[in-house]
Amino acid sequence: MELGLQQSLILTQQLVMTPQLQQAIKLLQLSRLELAEMIQQEMEQNPALEESMVDELSDKNITALESTTDSPEKETLTKEVTIEEKIRTDTDWENYINDYNSTGRGYTESENTEAPNYEAFTSEKKTLKDHLQWQLGLSGLNGEQEKIGIMMIGNLNKDGYLCSDVEEIAQACNADIKIVEEVLSILQTFDPPGVCARDLCETLLIQVQQLGINNPIIIEIIKNHLKNLENRNTKKIAKALKISTDDVRAAVNIIQYLEPKPGRKFSTDEPAYIIPDIYVYKEGDGFKIVMNDDGLPKLKINRFYKDAIANGRKISKDTKNYLNEKMQSASWLIKSIQQRQKTIYLVMESILKFQKDFFENGIAYLKPLILKDIAEDIKMHESTISRVTTNKYAYTPQGLFELKYFFNSSIERTGGESMASASVKDRIRLLIENEDHESPLSDEKLSSILQDANIQIARRTVAKYRKVLNILPSNKRKQL
Repeated sequence: MELGLQQSLILTQQLVMTPQLQQAIKLLQLSRLELAEMIQQEMEQNPALEESMVDELSDKNITALESTTDSPEKETLTKEVTIEEKIRTDTDWENYINDYNSTGRGYTESENTEAPNYEAFTSEKKTLKDHLQWQLGLSGLNGEQEKIGIMMIGNLNKDGYLCSDVEEIAQACNADIKIVEEVLSILQTFDPPGVCARDLCETLLIQVQQLGINNPIIIEIIKNHLKNLENRNTKKIAKALKISTDDVRAAVNIIQYLEPKPGRKFSTDEPAYIIPDIYVYKEGDGFKIVMNDDGLPKLKINRFYKDAIANGRKISKDTKNYLNEKMQSASWLIKSIQQRQKTIYLVMESILKFQKDFFENGIAYLKPLILKDIAEDIKMHESTISRVTTNKYAYTPQGLFELKYFFNSSIERTGGESMASASVKDRIRLLIENEDHESPLSDEKLSSILQDANIQIARRTVAKYRKVLNILPSNKRKQL
């Protein structure tokens, strides 16, 4: 057997990820906020990229309008305007002078001083730490006690619970444990009630004490039967305390109004507002799709650099190559953004075609839909559809939804078309909202009700959907 080198020609196909394709794929999966940040970053790094101002378009329109109206044939003579000044005899000059000279009506301001923009001022939200330190400063403690109090306040979590042990705080402050416990007792009397507790039991007991409630049943339930209380097991509590279930329910009615998280009202978490990428409006018998471009800069290539290369100005080779690279990069970015918007529009248009009944009538009419259906309809790959529908939101006549929401698995029905899983979840939610709170529906009962409505669904599937909806099981939904 001879070994040697040979050449052979083989024709194969392979996917090459060009920089343009990589950039287009990256833009597709960005959310609206991420896209705006990326555009801003590119504008800072690329000198050939700049924002197209709306004023430029309006200036061009004004110039064109002036050129058409300034023809000598259409010039008209302007009459001289005269103003006749007449003094009214019925004016109350005394009141007028008093109002004019009053300190509340006029003010003087330096030309170099800019007036503050009052719309930019916002009230600062008070934190739990600030609120407790303010009370600590008014409590009249000595230096060592105040130092321990500041240490404890700094070790509170957002719910107002003390995260460190008394021994750790005493060691950190080099203080006696008795003094630390005394300071802790003082802090536990501060507002909000129940703050600086070490667990749920302690915070509830502090609140009961501050309310002046001396009911031994309530105190006993908080100390030893919180687990049974969580499971709504009133019979077991009544048996353990040797009292009637009515007495247990009366005590529970008071406990349920206590605050398990004392620091909740001082939460600094700001709500996250969603800006839709697409608006879908009802227009006649159909719907109109409008892309939301507000807040996204309109990009263009800088004309100065473009003319510098086009006119053949005397610039070095390295500078010319640099400008060509930056202008090519800017052109790719502009085209990729346009392609992104076009793809999102096509996907939304296809979703509207498949889910028209939902847009007309609501969630109950949502149909089963998968990514492959949209991909085949607009002749794109499923991975592209997946990227387009991630973190993109549409405002519809039925509310604000993520594009992923319109894709649902199917639930079979014995008589009729299959249903979307989102419609089944909504039906489960409505059944639980209208149930008897003293005898809530179990997962087995919910499955039976849905099967009576020709929806074939197992009990474990009902339990899964209930967890997705953040709904507690029936034993914890029971109201006493």
